[in-house]
Amino acid sequence: MTEFLQQIINGLSLGSVYALMALGYTMVYGVLRLINFAHGEVFMVGAYVGLYTSRALGVERQTAGFSPYLALLVLVFSMLACGALGVLIERVAYRPVRHAPRLTPLITAIGMSLLLQNLGMLIFSPNPQYYPPILKEVRFDLGGVILTNIKVAIFGVAILCMGGLYWLVHRTWTGKAMRAVSMNLAAARLMGINTNRVISVTFALGSALAAAGGILFGLDQIIVNPLIGVLTGLKAFVAAVLGGIGSIPGAMLGGLLIGLAEQLTAGYLSPDYRDAIIFAILIVILLFKPEGLLGTVRQEKV
Repeated sequence: MTEFLQQIINGLSLGSVYALMALGYTMVYGVLRLINFAHGEVFMVGAYVGLYTSRALGVERQTAGFSPYLALLVLVFSMLACGALGVLIERVAYRPVRHAPRLTPLITAIGMSLLLQNLGMLIFSPNPQYYPPILKEVRFDLGGVILTNIKVAIFGVAILCMGGLYWLVHRTWTGKAMRAVSMNLAAARLMGINTNRVISVTFALGSALAAAGGILFGLDQIIVNPLIGVLTGLKAFVAAVLGGIGSIPGAMLGGLLIGLAEQLTAGYLSPDYRDAIIFAILIVILLFKPEGLLGTVRQEKV
């Protein structure tokens, strides 16, 4: 039982990272019907912005870590930087092909992903790097189950970010505009909504959440490299599909379930199967419930 609870804690921690990334996928898809395959690379950039910001502020691997206030500063700076990157990606890569046939934006997204991967290797070096201990680790022994303040912080930050996003989408004018654009972009424009601005805000929010996920991933996994966004991004995409792409609660649920499935598979079957089980889940959900657990079937007139 102790081992099972430990796997649950680890799975929720990892699933929180997937949930933050899945929210970015589901927001962009909800507004533009576009799968932003460069989202994993924004996640990678967020992790590295946090890494170099921490080093600039004086934290190295062997030191004790920041106060919570400086750790929050690193998180916010990384989210702002990646929010700006998301807006730039949308403006340069996606807006010019917004009204092109659907295959064109898809190819553009893949091309942007490859570009950011290679720029990451040129700028940050392809070698793995240790992540600075932004927070000093404190361990709590709960009857044999080890819980650290890092795990608590990861889960707490993820819940706060997801709750804040849900509030913004459902309780603010900007959120109302985002929902209007997701229903019908042309009609929203006719009603006086600045659709370009709404889409830019959507990319900024999704990218900021990916940056938060990147920093939390670095804290949890300790080692980062310029390709961390490839597989992590695919798993987050599976999480978005599992929960129901286009659904914010679905992205949260899907991320946590994928994290639990991966961790339990690694703990009770074999670490070799931890990636395979994720894509097996994708196949099953596409076969039996393609709209996802919390998604809805949308009928389109043709």
